[in-house]
Amino acid sequence: MDRQLSDGLVVSTDPARLDVALVHRWLSDESYWAAGRPRHVVERSLEGSLVLGVYDGSRQVGFGRAVTDAATFAWLCDVYVDEEYRGRGVGGALVETAVSILQDLGVPRIVLATRDAHEVYERAGFTPLAAPQRWMEIDRRPGAVAGGA
Repeated sequence: MDRQLSDGLVVSTDPARLDVALVHRWLSDESYWAAGRPRHVVERSLEGSLVLGVYDGSRQVGFGRAVTDAATFAWLCDVYVDEEYRGRGVGGALVETAVSILQDLGVPRIVLATRDAHEVYERAGFTPLAAPQRWMEIDRRPGAVAGGA
């Protein structure tokens, strides 16, 4: 599925279009949440997700993925926009496209976590968890802090 954006960019769910080396670099070297993530882990994560790429012609300028059963639940994650394209609505368009696709599938609940992009996600309809006390986690990432980021 491709969605044309108003500025000539395209959001695509075609995994064959992804520049996996670029996605790995963005996540492993430039993001705070996936720092040091090995390439083989990125590749496996792509295989198990609904992936979205944003393209300016043939150049990939954004990425995101949703881990979902395509029926009841989705976790939107690894949303990244190339620094040159930030501040132009690319992230918002990517998130809105992901939400739209998941809604079309009938997925009633979508969650995400962010440290610094709350306003982007709020514009797409996200709100804080209504009952955070119901959620629990196991976090075995290196450097993870219990109850923290």
